[in-house]
Amino acid sequence: MPLKLDIKAGEKLVINGAVLENVGGNAKLLIHNESAIIREKEILSQGESNTPAARVYFALQCAYMFPRHEEEYLQTFHEYLDDYVKAAPSAKPIADEIAKFADEAKLYRALKATQKLIRHEADTFTQFADQLASSELADRLEDANS
Repeated sequence: MPLKLDIKAGEKLVINGAVLENVGGNAKLLIHNESAIIREKEILSQGESNTPAARVYFALQCAYMFPRHEEEYLQTFHEYLDDYVKAAPSAKPIADEIAKFADEAKLYRALKATQKLIRHEADTFTQFADQLASSELADRLEDANS
């Protein structure tokens, strides 16, 4: 089944490692064969992969985009994913879903599932910050009452 893509003016995408940019008006592409395709908005740069979940995504993205080095990127991906679950056991169901897709060589679906891990990380950081703020407020109130 062909994949139909609508590409906006100035939008980039990567198909099988080749970076393509629409330099005209809106364009429509019809991809007839299986290809590794990722849109610019889904690409995470190495500099942007500055959190544990983002590093999981980046390693998986590299495995998807650079099949010649897929094995080494997948090894790194699994290491990062295992480290994440050790640090945040509540992410295990998400990690299991991601790993299942990766093990089935469904790397694009694994990338999409990794976005859940990034949201989990953001939610975890937010909860931690809220707890820290509440704790600091309680300490200040205790000090004020002393």
